[in-house]
Amino acid sequence: MTITLKQFTDRIASIINTDASLHGVWITAETSDVHRSGHCYMELVQKHPSTGEVIARLRGTIWRNALARIDAEFEAATGQRLASGMKVMVYASASFHPAYGLSVNITDIDPIYTLGDLMKLRLEILARLKTDGILNLNRELEWPPIVQRIAIISAPGAAGYGDFIHQLFTTPSRLRFYARLFPAVMQGASAPQSIISALEEIALEENEWDCVVIIRGGGATSDLAAFENYELAANIAQFPLPVIIGIGHERDITVLDYVAAMRVKTPTAAAEWLINRSSELLSRVNDIASAIHRTATSLLAGTREQLARHSATLPYLPFSVLERMSKRLDRSLMGLNDIANRRISPAREQLSLIASRIADASHTALERKRSRLDTISQLLEVLSPVATLRRGYSITRIDGRAITSASAVPPGSVITTTLASGTLISKVEES
Repeated sequence: MTITLKQFTDRIASIINTDASLHGVWITAETSDVHRSGHCYMELVQKHPSTGEVIARLRGTIWRNALARIDAEFEAATGQRLASGMKVMVYASASFHPAYGLSVNITDIDPIYTLGDLMKLRLEILARLKTDGILNLNRELEWPPIVQRIAIISAPGAAGYGDFIHQLFTTPSRLRFYARLFPAVMQGASAPQSIISALEEIALEENEWDCVVIIRGGGATSDLAAFENYELAANIAQFPLPVIIGIGHERDITVLDYVAAMRVKTPTAAAEWLINRSSELLSRVNDIASAIHRTATSLLAGTREQLARHSATLPYLPFSVLERMSKRLDRSLMGLNDIANRRISPAREQLSLIASRIADASHTALERKRSRLDTISQLLEVLSPVATLRRGYSITRIDGRAITSASAVPPGSVITTTLASGTLISKVEES
């Protein structure tokens, strides 16, 4: 005998929905993948205490009519809103729907049973990173002015990686990016070391890249447990290039979001952030270029106007300049005449006075010299040899020399005697 799937699921629903032991039961679990859309949907998970592996999983629902009350009571008691990664105790009833499967309808939550193991682990990792002094190192890195060379860490062929690449290289602004995939395992126990290895490979080419993007598509929150890892967080915190984390959906948060330079909600959002950053820079460059163009155009327009004015006045400019210079020269000549008259007339009068004085002084000096010459002439007349000869004296010479002593004339010498009138030539017989 065979039955249809609907008949089979109806039997299951009949058993589960009527079993009193499955209704109004307090259940301890950890929340995962919590999201709201009028109602609140989540996964309830249980992990192995040693390995952390999920050993049980069930869909949970809080319907709209109970959600507001449960949220208010839970947030008032715990200081936070119900979210993924919390350890909770829920009051629930099993429900099986032939089309949607098994789930539990949650009607109350014990707020005392609050913090989940995943959240505790995250807080412990963050506290250790802070104690080590490395929590904010990557977040404090200065971004390069242009971010175009992008190293990507993701699983090859993953939907998140495909979304990122498609968004990055189909931008309407036609921005150019260079991206390269550094493959890594993005789920499971081997994921942290695989991502660290990819980071080490990128670090060897540090100068070739502007930033690192670590991306993974969405999934259940329990699937992201691999990212709650101290060694991986420490590597990202100390990485020499800015790191962008785009893991999961908007509601998903891991410890990596607290240490990376930038956290975005999805892989697509990571590409959008890079595009927007470059678009803003391009817009600023375009604004500067436009401002330069406007300034240059304005300067050229002003220069053209000046050139037009100069071109209009240039043919007349030489004549105007010559006329101004001629008038200026005439004024200068008139000024020079006035200056000459004012300065030369007194000088001429002074020269005339000096000339008169010089003439008088010269006449007086000449008279004095003439009188003195007359006196000297008279004296010379009295003292001259001619006057002496006139008084009866004579001058005797031998060979043209005057003789003053008889011993100077040897016998036989011919002497010449000059008298006041005439000359005698004699021969000395004896002296």
